[in-house]
Amino acid sequence: MAQQENQCCPIEVTLGIIGKKWTVLIIRELFDGKKRFSEIASSLPISSKLLTERLKELEEHGIIDRTLYPEIPPRVEYTLTESGKTLSSVLDALRTWGADHYAARCEAEAEAQENPQP
Repeated sequence: MAQQENQCCPIEVTLGIIGKKWTVLIIRELFDGKKRFSEIASSLPISSKLLTERLKELEEHGIIDRTLYPEIPPRVEYTLTESGKTLSSVLDALRTWGADHYAARCEAEAEAQENPQP
């Protein structure tokens, strides 16, 4: 695929939003429904500082909504926006590619173990 002269390559724009480490996995967690910060943090081996940063970025890009409830102590929940939900097909494609690629890789490794090169 040739590099486009236009700086607004849709793939580049998409990766600029979701391509940072942990971002896709955070989105994946939110496909299960609304979650609190602690629920996301407990499901991923990510520092609180980095999780906070990624959540803010996703909110700025309109991928997630942050709802603050005026309680003591304050409760914050994160959900995918309608725009964020459209990433479902992207994550499904990544899941399919990963499963196919991993299966082929496992088969190749198993064959190499069964037939070692002299």
